[in-house]
Amino acid sequence: MRYLLVFAVLLLTACNDEARDVPSPLAMSEDALGHYCQMHILEHTGPKGQVHLAGYPMPIWFSQVRDGLAYIKLGERIADVTAFYVNDMGKAANWDQPGADNWLPAESAYYVVGSDAVGGMGAPELVPFGRREDAASFVRKRGGTVKQFAEIVQSDVLAPVEIGSLPAGVK
Repeated sequence: MRYLLVFAVLLLTACNDEARDVPSPLAMSEDALGHYCQMHILEHTGPKGQVHLAGYPMPIWFSQVRDGLAYIKLGERIADVTAFYVNDMGKAANWDQPGADNWLPAESAYYVVGSDAVGGMGAPELVPFGRREDAASFVRKRGGTVKQFAEIVQSDVLAPVEIGSLPAGVK
C-alpha cells in the first residue's frame, strides 16, 4: 500500500510538471516578425498565431492563422510544440485590430473555414473564435463553415491561391 501511495504522488507531480511546461501566450508587440515572411505582424490585418517550441524562449509568430495551422499540420518542425495560440476574433476590436493579448489555445478554437475573409498575407483566412456562437455569427455575415481544430485538414490551409485574387500590393 505504501508503494502505491508513493507511486500516486510521483504520478501527480509529473502531471503538475507537464502543466507548468506549457508556456503562456505572449502579447503581440512591434518586435514580432512573421515566421514565413519575416515582416512585422502588426502591419498586417486579421488574426495571428503564435507557436511555442520546446527549448526556445520566444514563440514563432504567424501573420495569418492559416500559416500557423499549416505549420502545425505539416509536422516539419525543429522542436516539439509546447503551445499554439490564436487570436479570439470574438474579442477583437475589429478585423484591422485583432488584439495583442486576446489569445486562446488553438486546439479549443472554433474556426470559420471558407468565408470571404482574407488574412494579413492576402490568402484566405481561417478565422478563430473562442465561442461557437461568435463563429456562427461570422458565418452568417461572411459565409463559410465552422470547424474545430481536429477537423481542419491540410487542404484547408494549403489550398492554392490565385495570384490575380490577391489584394493590390501583395505579390
